[in-house]
Amino acid sequence: MLRVTSPHTHSTRSTGQLMRLVVFATLPGLAALTLAFGWGSLFNVVLASASALLFEALIMKLRGRPVAFYLRDCTALVTGVLLGLALPPYCPWWLVVTGSAVSIILAKQLYGGMGYNPFNPAMVGYVVLLISFPVEMTQWAAPASTLAEGQSLVGLVEGLKQIWLGVPVDGYTAATPLDVVKQNSGLLLDDLYASDPTLSNGLWAGAGWEWVNLGFLLGGLFLLYQRVFTWHAPVSMLVTLAVVSVFFYDGSAQSQGSPLLHLFSGATMLGAFFILTDPVSSAVSNRGRLVYGALVGLLLYVMRAWSNYPDAVAFAVLLANFAAPFIDYYTLPRTYGHKQPRRATEKREEH
Repeated sequence: MLRVTSPHTHSTRSTGQLMRLVVFATLPGLAALTLAFGWGSLFNVVLASASALLFEALIMKLRGRPVAFYLRDCTALVTGVLLGLALPPYCPWWLVVTGSAVSIILAKQLYGGMGYNPFNPAMVGYVVLLISFPVEMTQWAAPASTLAEGQSLVGLVEGLKQIWLGVPVDGYTAATPLDVVKQNSGLLLDDLYASDPTLSNGLWAGAGWEWVNLGFLLGGLFLLYQRVFTWHAPVSMLVTLAVVSVFFYDGSAQSQGSPLLHLFSGATMLGAFFILTDPVSSAVSNRGRLVYGALVGLLLYVMRAWSNYPDAVAFAVLLANFAAPFIDYYTLPRTYGHKQPRRATEKREEH
């Protein structure tokens, strides 16, 4: 007997409810960022969320649409939260606001609003900022466990002064684990891990970063449990990234780091469970999501290893967004009532 899935199944949750679940799921990762690097990421999230909602309201007003109705779907809020999480702590306020403007106005509303954007809005904003302001976008705070005796994380008042007034805080930045490995100039990886405090003070993927990624992994598993998205894209991305990194890992000076480093450092888990799973800009079928996730994992390793960007989650996702329609074309599921899948461009046979 031919078994088919009903086309009439649907979620009882509204878009706003799903988006609020996504925001809630980011809290473990945000808490880990705050504990490891200070208040900066929390400042980013609050400012990026507020400015994203403001830009969304302004555009809706200009388009003559009901502002409250569109703000309640919380898609602008999620964009702001994801952008704020991706930005370096204590970056200038104008950088955060500019990124929110690009994400909402150019990457989302210019294409018609929710459901029409071909690219992930938060990642478009992030990449525009990274290309336009590389100095501000590469100044990550040093994790707490690497600070010398007598030093402490940037305080609340100091952080606000740097963000709003541009008052610099001395000695608060440090290279990320991925950047340390990428800039390695001849040490074996074991020697590099022993000599660099960012790596030696961590368990397997660098001080602070492994806990941040575990936080986002926990949030991602919660979303999977709530069936906000399927497992196909994130698992495919992580497995592909792990397999490729195992293939190229030999411990030499030319090696780009262990699989654990790639899985639990940088924005890997944030990308896998919160960026990659955007239902608008990713592939639509389960088979397509497997291909889509594998493509992101492969691109991520390639760019981490051989491009100028130590952590290239945003670039990998945006390139995969380009390929999503092509992937969908070849991975469409079988239509209800038909025995074979039919491509979107095929004409129906006339009898």
